[in-house]
Amino acid sequence: MFLKLYKSHIKTNILYLWLIFLYTTIILSSCKSSVMPPKLEMPMLYKTDTVVYHTYYSLKYSEQHEQAVWVAYKLTSNQLKKNVKRSNKFRTDPKIFTESANDNDYYKSGYDRGHLAPSRDMSFDSVAQEESFYYSNMSPQIASFNRSIWNRLESNVRDWAAEFDTIYVITGPVLKDNLKYIGENKVSVPEHFYKAILVYTNSIQCAIGFIIPNIEHSKNNFYEYSVKIDSIEELTGLDLFPLLPNKLEKQIESTLNIEFFNIE
Repeated sequence: MFLKLYKSHIKTNILYLWLIFLYTTIILSSCKSSVMPPKLEMPMLYKTDTVVYHTYYSLKYSEQHEQAVWVAYKLTSNQLKKNVKRSNKFRTDPKIFTESANDNDYYKSGYDRGHLAPSRDMSFDSVAQEESFYYSNMSPQIASFNRSIWNRLESNVRDWAAEFDTIYVITGPVLKDNLKYIGENKVSVPEHFYKAILVYTNSIQCAIGFIIPNIEHSKNNFYEYSVKIDSIEELTGLDLFPLLPNKLEKQIESTLNIEFFNIE
């Protein structure tokens, strides 16, 4: 009799502990998803990262370089309709508590305030447009780079969104020590910029990357600078698209299929 009661007591305790574990897991999962659900466009995040979530894009900020390490967002065909005009209202980012760059840093610097998440990609909504002009989304770019090859690549990204319905975009400067800088806040001037584009649907899983020097450009074809996603990761130390299934991530990021993205 004592043995039966003892076994029953053990089973009850095990069941109780299991229920506690299950309940805790559910609660933690709910808390995590309520803060920020996983987004396929997000690079790998670490505890020391300063990550800012705006309404339609996210970024990791570098205080050392006074600009974003990366900007990530999803772009759909429905967002390509231009509903608002370009605002041109550059302003400091209120979510950067250490303060972002400002007008004075770029004034008479000789560099464009180059968008990472393009204004045109954010012209479907007034809030998106306003937030695209935060200085945390700017990086010093040579005028003929920003207005020619980089602009053409940005336009093509929108073409890909129209073609494939939904794409995932990560853009940023290649940051390192001892870069030239502008302004009192010492905003680093990158020597290269990168862009990674992922198409991920039930029928298509493919990606392409670009690493383009921040130099004088005129009629250069941006496809000349196309690279595997692995190449961007090797150069920047970032882990891009980590939410992809591991096997698929390795396959996509180690493959460069220019023909697939050449839809002109």
